[in-house]
Amino acid sequence: MEGVGSMFNEKKVTEVGELKLAGYRILCEGDQYIVEIPKASLRLQEKLKDIPFAIHPMQQIGAFVVDSVPENDGYWICVEVKEFRDIPDDLIQLTIPPQRYAVSRYSGPNDKIRDAYSDLHAWMEENRYTRRMDAWHLEKFHSWEDRENVVVELFDTIA
Repeated sequence: MEGVGSMFNEKKVTEVGELKLAGYRILCEGDQYIVEIPKASLRLQEKLKDIPFAIHPMQQIGAFVVDSVPENDGYWICVEVKEFRDIPDDLIQLTIPPQRYAVSRYSGPNDKIRDAYSDLHAWMEENRYTRRMDAWHLEKFHSWEDRENVVVELFDTIA
């Protein structure tokens, strides 16, 4: 992994309160997410003007559960909202409960995000944090338009 290390940043543990998210749910074969998530992300960006109460409209949040029950399966690309009032009918509403996360920031090509997760998981193991496979994990995208240079914070839920 030589040369990749510069893309990863310092890790930390943080608590995040309840999040209200509005956006799209993506359900597809595992190898298709890398193609389908950017498409849904662009669709969400075009829909922003119709989403009232968006807190950080230029920040998209991805949410997923590793070991999920069928109703939570897939990947959800959303924006955070203050309240769910007047959300367009074609968007889903998702409430993430307050949780504790191990966090790492990643910059680079979107197809290398898995390497950033491997790096974060190794750090979690070294520091004896237990990953929650049954809880919502988050990806806060600060820049996603250029697939070769995304900037994302990975929020991996811990016990």
